[in-house]
Amino acid sequence: MHCTSTSTPAGALGDELVRVVKLLHVARQRMPRQHPLVDPMAYPLLFHLAREPRRVSELADLVHADTSTVSRQVSTLVDHGFVRREPDPDDRRAQVLAVTDDGSTLLAAIREGRQAWLDTLLSDWTDDEVRSFTQQLSRLAGELETSLTTTTRTDP
Repeated sequence: MHCTSTSTPAGALGDELVRVVKLLHVARQRMPRQHPLVDPMAYPLLFHLAREPRRVSELADLVHADTSTVSRQVSTLVDHGFVRREPDPDDRRAQVLAVTDDGSTLLAAIREGRQAWLDTLLSDWTDDEVRSFTQQLSRLAGELETSLTTTTRTDP
């Protein structure tokens, strides 16, 4: 187990979160891309668009990114046929983005690769341990999302 110098539970959690985030970053860099021309940073856009068509500005809000950054990522996804632009049913002057069949195929490959990686990583965990961790992680993610959408300034 990794030792921390922090004596409070929240302090120890903070140390472990920093460690996990750094390790996930390294793991992401080392993982093969599901498509050689699509940046893995654009994958979350596909996941959101698979749920329902959205405008670029909505996507940017959902992934907590700048609209111009998301717009560039979307352009790449459109250029490669994973996303299509279509008229917004609520405002025909605007456009929404939707996942294509090729985009759905890419999403399935992403999920399959992630699942294989997690199966290997958690091979000695019980199903109950995985479920418990998933619940706690989901709770933390929810709190973090709420924090990001309700505050204008965050401290590290």
